Amino acid sequence: MKSFKKIALAMVAAMTTATIVATPASAAVMTVAVDLNGTANTTASALATPASLPVPADNTVDAADALRFVATVDTGTAVTVTATNATIVSALHTSAAPVTASSGSSSLTIATGTGTSATFYVYTKTTAIGSVVITNQGTTLTYYVQGTAGKINNLTVSAPASGAAGTKQDILVTATDVFGNKVSGKSLTATVFAATATLDSATATTAATLTDFGVATFKATLPTVGTRSLVMFAPTTSTDAVSGAVTGLTAPTLAPFAEITVRDMTAELAAVTAAKVSAENALAAAVANAATAKAAADAEIAKLKAEAVAAKVASDSATATAIAAKDAEIAKLKADNAAALAALKKAFNALATKWNKANPKAKVTLVKPCGA
Repeated sequence: MKSFKKIALAMVAAMTTATIVATPASAAVMTVAVDLNGTANTTASALATPASLPVPADNTVDAADALRFVATVDTGTAVTVTATNATIVSALHTSAAPVTASSGSSSLTIATGTGTSATFYVYTKTTAIGSVVITNQGTTLTYYVQGTAGKINNLTVSAPASGAAGTKQDILVTATDVFGNKVSGKSLTATVFAATATLDSATATTAATLTDFGVATFKATLPTVGTRSLVMFAPTTSTDAVSGAVTGLTAPTLAPFAEITVRDMTAELAAVTAAKVSAENALAAAVANAATAKAAADAEIAKLKAEAVAAKVASDSATATAIAAKDAEIAKLKADNAAALAALKKAFNALATKWNKANPKAKVTLVKPCGA
């Protein structure tokens, strides 16, 4: 038993010794070298001085527009990278293995294996400042990148749909590269078709201030006669714009135009006035018709009322006549009845008197005459 315990203790001691040997006394702190197309960059770690990268306007991510990072770390560790407003790729473009403006991702993990370095590349399609965060064994380093806008790929126009004849109108033209970044400091030229407007200046430069970055303002005076104004816009210098469409990217739009309907306010006012007069006349006619209809209705109502009153008077008169005739008839009947009864009583009393004289012992009582 004691021998078994000694063997077990010896094994534990051996395993502990092996573990201590396998763990280095201290991990090496990650270091990162940064360069653009072979030129070292030592300022990208500060937000105020981000690495300036051209956007990949040719739709290939190569050494000219991708910042290279080489992280030196311990063997057998992993390097984790996350990017904001930027994209990470593990290799650059070659004809055999194309890397385009749609390649890459916002995060990447590289295992060094038996090596001590991890290499990756970062590019951006936006002029907004982006960040690149690199982590290894508790060490985190942050770098910043910012794209520079490419050549003008698109011009877009903002103009009023209509304007009064002879008035001055602002037309805004925005210049953007193939990725939608606004391009400042570029001259644009306006061309008016068929003298349909007069420009204060045929050229304007895209601004660089915060409120109107990449926007050029043209001021056009609309003609006093005519129905519309047509103005086309294009880059003044051809080399400020892309030479043609790039496969896989948005096709260029370099000759947009503004169409403004010219409004004849005098004619519109005359038309509105005429419409107002017509409406007023129609209203007056309607009011007159309504008054005539009301008068006719009032007359009809008055006639009906008079007829009703006359009918009531006639009815009342007929009723009174009927009542009087009935009363007269009743009175006559009463008088006839009274006269007949009086005659009957008189005849009875005459007979009774004769009876009483002839039969003094069997007298009958005389009846009282009517009214007694």
